[in-house]
Amino acid sequence: MKKEIKSSVPADSEIILGILNDSKEILNRLYTTYFPMVLQLVLNNNGNEDDAKDIFQESVIVLYNKVKTGNFELNSKLKTFIYSVCRRLWLKRLNAQSKTVRNIEDFSDFIPVEDDLERHEEKDRQFTMMESALLQLGEPCKTIIEDYYMQNKSMQEICEKFGYTNADNAKTQKYKCLQRLKKLFFQA
Repeated sequence: MKKEIKSSVPADSEIILGILNDSKEILNRLYTTYFPMVLQLVLNNNGNEDDAKDIFQESVIVLYNKVKTGNFELNSKLKTFIYSVCRRLWLKRLNAQSKTVRNIEDFSDFIPVEDDLERHEEKDRQFTMMESALLQLGEPCKTIIEDYYMQNKSMQEICEKFGYTNADNAKTQKYKCLQRLKKLFFQA
């Protein structure tokens, strides 16, 4: 049975249309798709998860209001638009929290939009490639890698699960599986 990786990222036009039609499902998908990016931005720049939720909510309201007015023109990817709005809102909040009056541009060195967004998109691309390589890896390697790295299972637990004679044999198998995974990842 061949498995395919389905993209859960909605198309920009799908989101715009969903907002126009008051789709709660699209708003939920918008949140699950783009909130992690905003969370990372805020956490990396002296904020916490609640700050990120506030900033993201404000950006969704900005998007919602712009789309609902009927004259919204998307000149970039929606991801870039949301990131830019969140960045601007976060810079304003940092500026307001600052004891000295500073210009928002003073914070630009701390949050470079292009570099941060490019790095985030590159990580997304690498995670997708890794997921694809993991699916191609096959059993028992796929499960061994997932158990060890994602489920944090010990080599002894993996040894018992797969019936290896000792934890060292399980460790050797994990190493071989990891080498195969690396080969699949870098050939993609």
